[in-house]
Amino acid sequence: MAAPVDLELKKAFAELQAKMIDTQQKVKLADLQIEQLSRMKKHANLTHVEITSLPDSTRMYEGVGRMFILQSKDEINNQLLEKRKTADDKIKELEQKKTYLERSVKEAEDNIRETLMSRRAQ
Repeated sequence: MAAPVDLELKKAFAELQAKMIDTQQKVKLADLQIEQLSRMKKHANLTHVEITSLPDSTRMYEGVGRMFILQSKDEINNQLLEKRKTADDKIKELEQKKTYLERSVKEAEDNIRETLMSRRAQ
């Protein structure tokens, strides 16, 4: 009778281990993406601060591929604000995803603990 229980527990542990590895990789990826978005946001913020100190008549160019396009100061400021807003939204989304992943792993661990406790009680 002990053999089926052992196989069942072994299978549950194997599933948990696979889930843990997968989740850890996803959490690391989310952390890297958050870090990259934070850098992009900081860069956009610093650029915005520098641009606001320039006079309105300053000619500004935006890099597109291997060329530069003349843009107005307002257009560049709007692009930088949009870039920051997009980065903030993506960071919030990734934080929520990361929290969900960590919670799902904890629930799986708790389920296995409950299974072990019920097996010991029998």
